[in-house]
Amino acid sequence: MRILGIIPARYASTRLPGKPLADIAGKSMVQRVLERATQAGSLTEVVVATDDARIFDHVGSLGGRAVMTGPKHPSGTDRCFEALRIMGMDRFDAVVNIQGDEPFLVPAQIDELTAALARSSGGIATLAHDLTDDRDLDDPGKVKITTDVHGDALYFSRAAIPALRDHTDGPRHGAFRFLKHIGLYAYRSDVLEQLVALEPSTLERAEALEQLRWLEHGFKVRVGLTAHPSFCVDTPADLEEARRLAARS
Repeated sequence: MRILGIIPARYASTRLPGKPLADIAGKSMVQRVLERATQAGSLTEVVVATDDARIFDHVGSLGGRAVMTGPKHPSGTDRCFEALRIMGMDRFDAVVNIQGDEPFLVPAQIDELTAALARSSGGIATLAHDLTDDRDLDDPGKVKITTDVHGDALYFSRAAIPALRDHTDGPRHGAFRFLKHIGLYAYRSDVLEQLVALEPSTLERAEALEQLRWLEHGFKVRVGLTAHPSFCVDTPADLEEARRLAARS
């Protein structure tokens, strides 16, 4: 498969403006993501999709490829589709949506994701790993997934799913294999075109999770498993922690 890796990178951010250009131990956030993404063996090409000239110019100065996309996309999925059209719909069989705020992205995760896409009957894949801390079950910022026996998602939720009705003692993650979502997505190009045409759904609005729109409209999402955790930078506190981690590596 010819697979395009796309890193959506907006300058505006409610909690952390200018996040893609934030310095982490001498490298910008977007530089760290770009360097790691290009190490994935399954990607044919990697591009940064931005709405800001500062990010566009910065990526170019690094020797990377960037495309300018519209400023009002409601989601990274929509920005990815515009980037795909700019790069050429007929040039790529699939797209990987790579979160631009994961500076410690493991290249192997992308390869695991594309392998899950190859096994997906619905043309969409994402990743999860075993949840090992009960605090994540009660953190609405940590999305949980349940799957069917084939590995396709049944539901994504900010709540702890499933509820353990009869559990009374010990850690909950020891009593059931809970899965924590990792926000990487892969789509066949034709499926991505269908996704961006969908209207927002009631479940999506309830949980503020775009992937519920896909499930509610009947699309299947294959969930690949990875041993690699993720670290997403959403807040100034996250950024400081990323700087500490990078300084020790």
